[in-house]
Amino acid sequence: MKDPLDKTADATPPSAPAPELIKAIPVRHYGRYVAAAVVLTLLALFANAVANADLRWASVGDFFFDDQILEGVKNTIVVSVLAMLMGLVLGIVLAVMRMSKNPVTTTVAWGYIWFFRGTPVYVQLLLWFNLALIFPILNLGPIYKDEMTDVMTPFMAALLGLGLNEAAYMAEICRAGIQSVDEGQTEASHALGMTNAQNMRRIVLPQAMRVIVPPTGNEFINLLKTSSLCAVVMYEETLRKAQNIGNNSGAVVELLLVATLWYLLITTVFSIGQYYLERRYARGTSRQLPPTPWQRIRRNLFTVGRGTGSEVRGA
Repeated sequence: MKDPLDKTADATPPSAPAPELIKAIPVRHYGRYVAAAVVLTLLALFANAVANADLRWASVGDFFFDDQILEGVKNTIVVSVLAMLMGLVLGIVLAVMRMSKNPVTTTVAWGYIWFFRGTPVYVQLLLWFNLALIFPILNLGPIYKDEMTDVMTPFMAALLGLGLNEAAYMAEICRAGIQSVDEGQTEASHALGMTNAQNMRRIVLPQAMRVIVPPTGNEFINLLKTSSLCAVVMYEETLRKAQNIGNNSGAVVELLLVATLWYLLITTVFSIGQYYLERRYARGTSRQLPPTPWQRIRRNLFTVGRGTGSEVRGA
């Protein structure tokens, strides 16, 4: 029972004092400052070296949009795209052959990949270009017959050298993508009455593209740069055009810089395309796609000037 004489029972307990504001002090990252200072110093030294170099920068601007350079850029893009298409189609075929239960097709696919991955592209280009030395006549029976020098043009040698070599790498990429698809998908398609070809075309490959696209984009970027080796077979791509103009004008290094800038521009454009292609095929696996570069820029611009919440109230 409650004691009527106990006055402390009805007394109101004293209220707790309000929590004080806690001032958050950011952590100092001295390593970042040191790294930034080192990088800025190296950049300053590099800029000073370039500024003092004996380069005629006006020649870079004069020849950047030269007609011959633009023609070389067009040839670079054409041979790279066609070689990539050849490598992609043949790579899919080789990947299917590699996973086949037929020992003949499996062995042939393995041998193809072993040979073209084990020999340099430079050597392969030279072999195709000099094929007329051992096969003067290309004789395909009633189908086609002509002199090898007329058939194996610089463009054809460049296309075969790049495309057949790329097929070996694309075969391994496609095989990895196909094997990433669960086998239950194949079993379900067979239960629905699909053939192996229908299953591959409608079920497996669409799902495997998510795995195939990123390394394929990297392979194409690498192929764009590797196309510069086609200068050895007299193919008039960007580097060879720049070398010809540089040797005639005396601005050798300046024209090499022109070729460098064009390669950077081409690879940048295709890298942007690769980013959005990967983003498209990631829609089925990611609930929320990562923001695009333009979305990041807009978000950063709209958040400038907002408070960072440097003061928080204690619990």
